[in-house]
Amino acid sequence: MAGNKSYTIVEYFGGGDGYRCGYCKNDKGNLSHGMWSHTMTVQDYQDLIDRGWRRSGKYVYKPIMNKTCCPQYTIRCHALKFQPSKSHKKILKKMSKFISKGELPKGQGDGEPMDSVSEEAGPREPSEVCHSKVKCAAITNIQKELTECPANTDVQKEVAGDASGSGTSSKDSPSVSDGRTTAEAPKQGMGADPSRPPCRKAKDLRKERRLQKEQMRQHADGVSSIVSPTPPAPTQTNQPKALEDFINESLPDNSDHCIEVRLVRSNPPSPQFKATFDASYQVYKLYQMAIHKDPPDKPSESQFRRFLCDSPLEAEHSPDGPEVGYGSFHQQYWLDGRIVAVGVIDILPNCVSSVYLYYHPDFASLSLGSYSALREIAFTRQLQKQSPKLCYYYLGFYIHSCPKMRYKGQYRPSDLLCPETYVWVPIEQCIPRLESSRYARLNQDPDAGDARVLKDVGRTLVLYRRTVMPFAVYSRKRKGSSDEAEVQQYGSLIGQDCAQRILLYRA
Repeated sequence: MAGNKSYTIVEYFGGGDGYRCGYCKNDKGNLSHGMWSHTMTVQDYQDLIDRGWRRSGKYVYKPIMNKTCCPQYTIRCHALKFQPSKSHKKILKKMSKFISKGELPKGQGDGEPMDSVSEEAGPREPSEVCHSKVKCAAITNIQKELTECPANTDVQKEVAGDASGSGTSSKDSPSVSDGRTTAEAPKQGMGADPSRPPCRKAKDLRKERRLQKEQMRQHADGVSSIVSPTPPAPTQTNQPKALEDFINESLPDNSDHCIEVRLVRSNPPSPQFKATFDASYQVYKLYQMAIHKDPPDKPSESQFRRFLCDSPLEAEHSPDGPEVGYGSFHQQYWLDGRIVAVGVIDILPNCVSSVYLYYHPDFASLSLGSYSALREIAFTRQLQKQSPKLCYYYLGFYIHSCPKMRYKGQYRPSDLLCPETYVWVPIEQCIPRLESSRYARLNQDPDAGDARVLKDVGRTLVLYRRTVMPFAVYSRKRKGSSDEAEVQQYGSLIGQDCAQRILLYRA
């Protein structure tokens, strides 16, 4: 594109027939709007999930909240204010006991289900369009026609604007978390001696040894750690312990097992991602068969790649962003040298967005769904130190009508997105409304509306014949076109701001 400006390019499918619901199993109850994204900037996706959209692979969908059988409310956690609950501490202690003594707890854990892969959403195959052609769409031939539309002056500036300043890179930063460490036993002390340094707590010494070992490993590997929670500064005794303290305590030294977390970029796929693809797929296949009862032939490699590896998000780096950059990643949980779980995540300008988590069924009793969420919250807090506005952890959808999916509301403080005004409302205020009705307007201000409502469908950007133009220009070129109602619906769903940035592909 001219000026190296990045665009989001989508094909809108509308919202028609119902599909099978992965939660209540209603054959036709799942209703959603959908679009296929050929490419997408991280800021555009951030804005879309803040209007109730969510991706599964390159398919982006938005539940029709007042019609679908199981209304799905976007939920976010304030990562910086998060404090683990008693149940969260119990899960971390369970992991600590397993790592230190090698004892797997009995039972199947807390049974925290993950969001189902959106295969049932029924994404249609996109129209045939060459991806390379889409990326190099011309934007110069329309300037004359833009000036003929007085209402499109802002769009003209948008189309002919300067570079966004966000570059792309395939650089991958694999990261390793704390695992088992070894150190010589300290010699017996000689009593109080002014010439000796003051005594220190064993817990602080373990943290320091762990940090030193990790720094030495990073120096040897030439990489920087971003997954491992940084030991916090000493806190006052009357303050509650931070999440990072509990996580570090769950990873004792000199233990029977070693667990580490590695961050690998999935799009574009890094060398580390490619090297571990087969191992990750085998874990996914076992997970789908054991947890979701899929037949052996259903969890295919193509399904795995399509829904959990492919992503429309472009890799981006910015001076005020995290070192690893923005985009789509896999967090791999390695136990004694083998992958036992994988968290699929997106790193966006304001948040870490959880996409999916799958794990080896042999370790189901460790409550890896909840454990990984706690690690991802700590990861978000670590990223926030590098990028101040990146301070939220998005858990996908909260489904109050499905009791097994209410566990996401335990990560507090958290907010739910109002499906009518797109403002965030504390979950405590939402629960009473959801108890009385599956679908509810969460914003309690009766006069509030959608602040980013589409005001002029003519300004919606369209990609037509490799040329970017406002819909007003497109409709003149295509006299007799009957898709204004569809574009109006699409624009209202993504909002005025996104409608003037995202390119709607028209064949």
